[in-house]
Amino acid sequence: MPDSPAVRAARPTPSDPVVLSAEDGKLVVLARGARGRVGAVEGAAVRDQDGRTYAAASVSLPSLTITALQLAVASAVAAGATRLEAAAVVTEASTLDGAGHATVRDLAADAPIHVAAPDGTVLGTVVE
Repeated sequence: MPDSPAVRAARPTPSDPVVLSAEDGKLVVLARGARGRVGAVEGAAVRDQDGRTYAAASVSLPSLTITALQLAVASAVAAGATRLEAAAVVTEASTLDGAGHATVRDLAADAPIHVAAPDGTVLGTVVE
């Protein structure tokens, strides 16, 4: 998918040191689990307005490609979520994919999106 202003990758803002709340730390754990379970490129988790969490892994099929973050958001919406409080993505990339970023922003203009390495180390947070 070519980069356009709406889907350009976002760079996380590094924090030093990165300390997440217990609830946001749980999102990283869930995202790591989703990624590891199926050996996916990335895993993601989101928390909705009621505190419910949804985790997903990236999918790459001949007829469907969806990022982990897009799938986690879609699962939340399918369960009735109307707003997101936070999200986390575990990936080997150093940036947050633009499509996943845009999907989170569809439900929350200001929800933090934590980007973590496969070992769970938080690389930074995207808040824009």
